[in-house]
Amino acid sequence: MQPLIDALVYVVDDDASVRDALAWLLRSRRLLSEVFENAEAFQRKLTGNAPPNQPSCLLLDVRMPGMSGLALFDWLIERDLHRAMPVIFLTGHADVPTAVDAVKRGAFDFCEKPFSDNALVDRVEQALAQSQAYTQARRKTGLLQERQAELTERERDVMRLVLEGLPNKLIADRLDISVRTVEVHRARVFDKMEVKSAVELVNLLRTNP
Repeated sequence: MQPLIDALVYVVDDDASVRDALAWLLRSRRLLSEVFENAEAFQRKLTGNAPPNQPSCLLLDVRMPGMSGLALFDWLIERDLHRAMPVIFLTGHADVPTAVDAVKRGAFDFCEKPFSDNALVDRVEQALAQSQAYTQARRKTGLLQERQAELTERERDVMRLVLEGLPNKLIADRLDISVRTVEVHRARVFDKMEVKSAVELVNLLRTNP
């Protein structure tokens, strides 16, 4: 799998040697990283900021002084950040059952220490690919919402009836306007929604509700 050029891997671990080793490993695979010595520092970085727009994932130690990795994960879930930033837990043998439970609650995966470099990087790249797909879908949904916001109330009425499959004549009857007026509104809807046909409009809204 080719590394994503603008991807970023966050590393949160209280062990400096682990942070350094992971930063070196990721750099050797052409992956950018940013390291944090505790969960609180990473939480401060995210507080008040929008979710990352670039593909990203989080390598998170389960046990740390102060806020634990699990507490940070719960905080991410509450803000729905774990979708844009998949979490891979780093865990010792004793914490495997805890990590398995975290995966059931939405973590991407866990890697038991000492971990295989190749296996870890493979999972990181897969997490980044998932993050990219999620952020692209979120961006596309945002653009679609912006287009819909540009529609007038009458254009929304026409679009709703176009989506129901009604021809212009029936739309005109339903809205008590002329067929020519329906044609004008329909053309404006297609232009603002950036589609060329009713079929494209239906498909666009079906895949991006």
